[in-house]
Amino acid sequence: MRSLARLQRDIDGWHALQQRTSDAIELASLEDDEIRGDLEKELAELQDEVNRRETQALLSGPYDKENAILAIHAGAGGTDSQDWAAMLQRMYLRWAEAHKYNTEILDTSEGEEAGIKSTTIYIEGNFTYGYLKSERGVHRLVRLSPFDSASRRHTSFALVEVLPQVEATEEIQINQSDLRIDTYRSAGAGGQSVQKNDTAVRITHIPTGIVATCQNERSQSQNKENAMRVLRARLLDIQHQEQAEELAQIKGDHIKAEWGNQIRSYVLHPYQMVKDHRTELEIGNANAVLDGKIDPFIEMYLRSMIGEKS
Repeated sequence: MRSLARLQRDIDGWHALQQRTSDAIELASLEDDEIRGDLEKELAELQDEVNRRETQALLSGPYDKENAILAIHAGAGGTDSQDWAAMLQRMYLRWAEAHKYNTEILDTSEGEEAGIKSTTIYIEGNFTYGYLKSERGVHRLVRLSPFDSASRRHTSFALVEVLPQVEATEEIQINQSDLRIDTYRSAGAGGQSVQKNDTAVRITHIPTGIVATCQNERSQSQNKENAMRVLRARLLDIQHQEQAEELAQIKGDHIKAEWGNQIRSYVLHPYQMVKDHRTELEIGNANAVLDGKIDPFIEMYLRSMIGEKS
């Protein structure tokens, strides 16, 4: 039913675009100066829609149309890296808001002084995984540290994981006997918001050691359902990684991904610049990027991947 609804939305969208284009052509044929302003505005909106659909045409992977589970982990660097992880969380939430995607923070581990140690966000919307898969990897920040009394320049790292939401399928089968499920009291800010019952859930997949947690819902059953959603996604990701590594070894170009291999650098001092090291795209307005305007990086990466495959 989800696939059927998605296909119906796609078809309806193409029909609507076709109708708007026909209407614009008809208006243009009238050569009426009074409607020129409205016509120019409509043409600009149609161009934006065509560009968006052109980018979506690059998304042909088996899970590209699915919802996404995005996780951020602070790297070495203490408070600075934890603050950087929180900045990335805000960046992705602002990006999702601009695209009118629904978001839900499933789990967050707060930093000791500032920022976060890790967070897991569920992002719901058409093609969210297809777009965000380009964000997987290590993100590096260079800036004057607000936590250094001497205001020295610091380099911080954070790891971004992006997984597709997958339902229970033949591809991913989880034996209940392989799971250890623990419940505990959700962490809170104090006062009335603190849960007095053990509603938080931690699920451990014993064969792989993968742990999925969720504590942001008030219901234990909801937290368990969300934790299982994350666990399925992580198991599928491991399965695909193993297949990709095996294929790469056969082809002779297997390169192990190490922590230091950052995909993107964000420089706030001594100048402002964000550079993607895979596509060489640079943008000088770092604040705009950190405010969620990451579409140029996503589109360039998708186009570069098509070039590699062709």
